[in-house]
Amino acid sequence: MKGVVFTGDRKLEINDFPDPIPGPRDVILEIKASGMCGSDLHRYRAPFNPGDTSSGFKMADEPKIAGHEPCGIVAELGTAVTNLEAQVGQRVMDHHYEGCGSCKHCKGGWQQMCLDGTTVFGSSGHGAHAKYMRVPVSTLVPLPDKLSYTTGAAISCGTGTAYGALRRLKLQGGETIAIFGQGPVGLSATQLAVAMGARVIALDISQERLEMAESFGAAEIINAGFNDPVTAIKELTHGEGAHKTLEASSAPSARQAAVQAVRSWGIACFVGERGTATLDVSPDLLRRQVTLIGSWTFSTQGQSDCAEFVSDNDIEVESLFTDTWSLDQAAEAYQKFDTQITGKGVIIP
Repeated sequence: MKGVVFTGDRKLEINDFPDPIPGPRDVILEIKASGMCGSDLHRYRAPFNPGDTSSGFKMADEPKIAGHEPCGIVAELGTAVTNLEAQVGQRVMDHHYEGCGSCKHCKGGWQQMCLDGTTVFGSSGHGAHAKYMRVPVSTLVPLPDKLSYTTGAAISCGTGTAYGALRRLKLQGGETIAIFGQGPVGLSATQLAVAMGARVIALDISQERLEMAESFGAAEIINAGFNDPVTAIKELTHGEGAHKTLEASSAPSARQAAVQAVRSWGIACFVGERGTATLDVSPDLLRRQVTLIGSWTFSTQGQSDCAEFVSDNDIEVESLFTDTWSLDQAAEAYQKFDTQITGKGVIIP
């Protein structure tokens, strides 16, 4: 089969790989949709380096198929997989991590926090930018009948990450939340927060993405390239600041503003990967009783909860996607996605 491999310096190849064979406790997925996630760009832009350990994961010793937002159908079962666990033809998403399966984090559905180290599909393990993918049966998450495969791909990382962060923030209806960064995760957070009954203030430096956020129900949009975010948010909240803030851009200035723009006793959440943040601890945090949390993706149960929430509330996750690509168009797809002014892209193998 063909699979997409990031080779570094904003280049990729479509290489030949053998069709995957399931181990006893694995299944083979036939991929119907493989989402493009902002975190893909870290590997797409950087030189391929098998010795890199900066992510904290077990790194690949050879090129791996990219894509960590898998959605499709079960095509084959391992010999030790029962029909109660999975069935051929079942519509599923995948929680794209593999841990030891035995530690407290793995048993709780948080394989990405495995005490023995984690394989990340699409990074240190083969991912979903291909026709087939091998995954442990324990990582399968059912796809509700109402949801498309494309929606399931989004929930498998970007949208699921946004949902997990909003749940960690304990967002309530009637609260105001400022969401910094309207890429795929930020736009998902805008959609979900509106469905939860919150008033959303959306911020970005891309007017195109801000217009998408407005179409998704954001009550206010702020172009942070032309306005001071903290001042603008306080002007929209009677001088107090937002009840909650969510930072999804990874920009150091946005992280600082997300903390400064939350009101006293409020909660700020960082969800964007990598980068740094500089805070003046006393005025920014301590003396305003601000809580700062980090949120990293979701558990298998959290992914299932997100899918059910999207289904029950008829959230148009499909509208996040501005581009659909074939596997052969992967190079063009990532060139466009790298501009970070569009919505989400999806590859249909």
